[in-house]
Amino acid sequence: MSLQIINLHATLEDGTPILKGVNLEIPKGQVHAIMGPNGSGKSTLSKVIAGHESYVVTAGSVLQDGEELLEKSVDERSRDGIFLAFQYPSEVPGVSNANFIRAALQARLPKGEEIDAVAYYKSLYEKMDLLEMDRKFTARAVNEGFSGGEKKRNEILQMMMLDPQYGILDETDSGLDIDALKIVAKGVNAMRSPDRGLLLITHYQRLLDYIKPDVVHVMAEGKIVRSGGAELALELEENGYEFLKEPALA
Repeated sequence: MSLQIINLHATLEDGTPILKGVNLEIPKGQVHAIMGPNGSGKSTLSKVIAGHESYVVTAGSVLQDGEELLEKSVDERSRDGIFLAFQYPSEVPGVSNANFIRAALQARLPKGEEIDAVAYYKSLYEKMDLLEMDRKFTARAVNEGFSGGEKKRNEILQMMMLDPQYGILDETDSGLDIDALKIVAKGVNAMRSPDRGLLLITHYQRLLDYIKPDVVHVMAEGKIVRSGGAELALELEENGYEFLKEPALA
């Protein structure tokens, strides 16, 4: 069982091509990382998988455990176990964290079923404790007035509560100091499971010091151009993307 991306092409709404034939497979039980220069299409890939309306898929396929994902709405993708943690999490004024997550979970239940409030808060508090989040955050509006680190921890909290089959984290390490990075990494590592695949999108090796990937991919000019083990990230940290200038990859 895996998330398969097959010859995926996508453009902006104005027709500007961004993804130019992405091929990638993320099996359940594995953590994959994508690195690459700015503008290579990394964030676009995450948003296309999630169904962002600003992009138009012009060719290719995304299969979630063998089922076509691109035919589903954003809501259906979420209900079926796709989760995207944004690089810049949005604020939702007037909606508390606790109610926001509870509503998302309630939407997945069959009509007429209700979430058990005691079990819900027990699970929520356990995960907040792991992420070292003050329980007062349950009553605060989603991300409103949060620091960068608090927003990222809140994204991980949402992912932990929603328990997706595939989690995609778009530059979750962006703007984090080392202490916040370690806490976020602890939450992500707690999500590792034989029943879940994780995709990390990052510019920096430092995230991968704390979340050890099974496979590292390099993306450039809208394609995956190289894949390898965790050592590939160390090579990129040392040498950068000079190899992309080689004629074979031009």
